[in-house]
Amino acid sequence: MQIIHASYSDLSGGAARAAYRIHRCLLQAKINSRMQVLSKISDDSTVTGNSAKIGRITTEIRTGLGLLAKKTIKSCDPGRYSAGILPSNWVKSFQASDADVINLHWVGAETLSISEIGQIRKPIVWTFHDMWAFCGAEHYTNDGLNARWRQGYRSHNRPQDESGFDLNRWTWERKRRNWKYPFHIVCPSKWLADCVRNSALMPHFPVSVIPNPLDLDSFRPIEKTLARKLLNLPQQRSLILFGALGGTNDPRKGIDLLLQAISFLETQQLKDIEIVIFGQSVPEQVPKLGFPLRYTGHLGDDISLALLYSAADVFVAPSRQDNLPNTVVEAIACGTPTVAFKIGGMPDLIDHKVSGYLAQPYEVEDLATGIQWVIEQQKESKSLSLAARRHAEYMFDPIRVAQQYVTVYKEAVNIQKN
Repeated sequence: MQIIHASYSDLSGGAARAAYRIHRCLLQAKINSRMQVLSKISDDSTVTGNSAKIGRITTEIRTGLGLLAKKTIKSCDPGRYSAGILPSNWVKSFQASDADVINLHWVGAETLSISEIGQIRKPIVWTFHDMWAFCGAEHYTNDGLNARWRQGYRSHNRPQDESGFDLNRWTWERKRRNWKYPFHIVCPSKWLADCVRNSALMPHFPVSVIPNPLDLDSFRPIEKTLARKLLNLPQQRSLILFGALGGTNDPRKGIDLLLQAISFLETQQLKDIEIVIFGQSVPEQVPKLGFPLRYTGHLGDDISLALLYSAADVFVAPSRQDNLPNTVVEAIACGTPTVAFKIGGMPDLIDHKVSGYLAQPYEVEDLATGIQWVIEQQKESKSLSLAARRHAEYMFDPIRVAQQYVTVYKEAVNIQKN
């Protein structure tokens, strides 16, 4: 069986890294897998795409043109939009290839156009890394009962804070017209799968839930004292870790909620606490907290990440909305208990008060309670860490995930044959 993965990138961003890990786990399972990307970062010969320099130029041009479409809509939503307008030459190469299945991933930023996706005649398996495929142009949006993606994008249900050209409705209508043949959808979380089943666009599309794989040898528990020594982190303090690529600039990642929770912790007279943030450098305006705050910048290699997760007492993921964030997957694989709100894919990853803590959305005092509870538990025993690692070994084992994907690929091929 031959698989081609189509993705914006192989390593740039969380969705790209997840797609690349799926590709690599299939290779590990002796499946003939290749990857086609717009922006290639790795030196992997099984990945085809523009070089880093050319990729940046191409990506900037395509993304810039895509942003022109976004400017037609006036909205309070600061999130990412993709209209899926610009064509590529990928579909012809897909059709001419020996691939049995095309596995789509995150194809925003004008990687593929909506009409092109509908022109692919080979069996399609689409791994959803966000909500874009069944929404308008938004990659994440309101998931309430009155959400447009549930009802269909109509003129009467447009949010009151939007004006200008209805880009989301136009984009959704193009998907409805072009995507007649149902893809087999893979969702990494139960939450996202439920969203697909309840969407106006894809209620009858076949959906499977398969978590993203992880290299459990790279992301593994490292002795805390050693990890802190290698990273020059204090040995005697309890370290609270937060990380996301550009997470302090993305409202969806909830850094403001974390800071409120930290402020609440200050009133509890806790001592010897330090906050560590990775994924970006020191901002111009550093939050004023009662605890020391350290920025590590971007960590580009798995070893450094595994050391940092292992050095922390608790990882906090205060997202307002998320699918199956790589940071949480990586943290629990390193045996670091995670505190998060009970939203999205978090319940798939965290067993409340067994491997971490699930706070009620979006109660910052409960988030603070969870952080304090985990820190206290970590001082007494390793039970949370051991449970987190066991859960990771079960969920993210690359061979197990590869087997699940092969089953889906075979189903997609058989459906198209029949």
